[in-house]
Amino acid sequence: MPHQKIRRLRWIAFTLLALCYMLAFFHRMAPAAIAGELQRDFHASGTALGGLAAMYFYVYLLMQIPVGVMADTLGVRRIVSLGAVIAGLGSLLFASADTLLWASAGRLLVGLGVSVFFIALMKVNAVWFHDRHFGSAGGLSILLGNVGAILAASPLVWLVSQTSWRNVFGAVGVLSLLLAALVWKLVRDHPHQAGLPSMRELEGKPPHPRHEGHWRDGLIRVARNRQTWPGFFPNFGIAGTLFAFAGLWAIPYLRDAHGMSRELASQHNSLLLMGFAIGALCSGLLSDRIKRRKAVIVGGSLLYVLCWLPLLLLWELPVAGSLGQFFLMGLAASGFTLSWASAKEVNPPALSGMATSLVNTGSFIGAGILQPLVGWVMDRHWDGNMLNGARIYSPANYQHGLSVMFACALLGLVGACFIRETYCRNVTETAGGSD
Repeated sequence: MPHQKIRRLRWIAFTLLALCYMLAFFHRMAPAAIAGELQRDFHASGTALGGLAAMYFYVYLLMQIPVGVMADTLGVRRIVSLGAVIAGLGSLLFASADTLLWASAGRLLVGLGVSVFFIALMKVNAVWFHDRHFGSAGGLSILLGNVGAILAASPLVWLVSQTSWRNVFGAVGVLSLLLAALVWKLVRDHPHQAGLPSMRELEGKPPHPRHEGHWRDGLIRVARNRQTWPGFFPNFGIAGTLFAFAGLWAIPYLRDAHGMSRELASQHNSLLLMGFAIGALCSGLLSDRIKRRKAVIVGGSLLYVLCWLPLLLLWELPVAGSLGQFFLMGLAASGFTLSWASAKEVNPPALSGMATSLVNTGSFIGAGILQPLVGWVMDRHWDGNMLNGARIYSPANYQHGLSVMFACALLGLVGACFIRETYCRNVTETAGGSD
C-alpha cells in the first residue's frame, strides 16, 4: 500500500535527519559546559573564548542561503550525507587540537557540516508531511534537536568529569560519520523518487507547482518579498540571544554572579533548553490548532523579554524560583520557531527551503555577533581576577554584557509584531501571489 510505504520512508528520513539535528544542537551548546576547560587548555580570554564558540555560528550563517538553494535543487540526501562527513572530521580535529587556532578550525568545520541539517529537516517536513501538519512537525523537530542541546549541558559536564572533553568530541565525530552513511543509504528526497504520490496527490489535489527557471530567480523572488523579512528579527533577537546565552555565557554567569556550582548552573541551563524543546512542540501544536502563527510568536517573544529582567537586575531568587524562571524563559523563546512556517507560507511552496533559510540567518547573525561581543564588553570592565587560569568576571561585568542581549531580545519582539498572519495556509495559493 502506498500509504504504508510513505509512512515508513517518511519516518526513516525524519528520524535520521532529526538525529543529525541533535548533533547540530549539541555542538552549538557544548562550549558553555566546557568553557572552563577550554579557557584553561588554550589560555583564552573572554573575547577569545567567545570567538572560538562563535566560529560555529559564522560559517553556519554564511551557509544558510546556499543550503536553502541546495535543499531545493540538489536534495537533502546529498547535502546531509556530505555535511555529516564534514562535521565528523571537524569534531575529530577539535578533539585533537593543541592550539586555539586548530580548535577554531575544527569548530569551523563542524559549523560548516551541521549547517545543512536544519534546512534539510524542514525540507523533509515540507515534502513528506501534509501542509496542515507542518507546524507540528517543525515543533517535533525542534523538540528532538534540543535533546542534543540538553545532552550538551549536565550530561556533558558529567561525561567530562569521567573522561575528558577531547574523548567526548572524538566519539561524537565517529557518530557523525556513521549517520552520514545511513542517510546516504536510506533517505529519499521526495516520494516521487520511490515511485509514490506526493502528500497532496494522496488527498486528490494537484502537486505544488515546481519552480521554473534558475535558482537565482527563486532566491531573488523570496528576498524581494517584503513579507519574508519580518521573521528575520525574532530569529536575530530571540533565537540569537538564546543561543548565545545558553551556548556560552549562562553557566559562567550563574557561577560568577550568583555563586552557583557548575553542576547547579548546568542544571539551570538544561532546564532552559528543556523549556525551549517542549515549548517548540507546544507552539507548533497550538499554532496548528488555533490556525494562527503571529499571535503565538508575539506572545512568546514578549514573555521571553520579560524573563531577561531578573538576570539583568541580578535578582537573587530561591533555587526553585530561578530554575522555574530558566524553564519559563526557554518555553517562551520557542515562539520564534513559527517564523519559519510563516516565511514558508508567504512564499511559493517550491521555494520553501530558500524562504526558511533566509529568515533563519537571523539566528546565527545574532549568536555569532553576541557571543564575542558580550565577552568583549565584559573584558573592558574586567578587574584582573583569575582562578585556575580562567578569568572571573564580577556581577557588574555581567550586567554590562547582558544589557546587550536584552536590547537584542527587545528588537526581536518589535520585529515579530510585523509578521503577516498566514492562518496556517500558503498565501501565494489563496491570494495568487505574495510579491
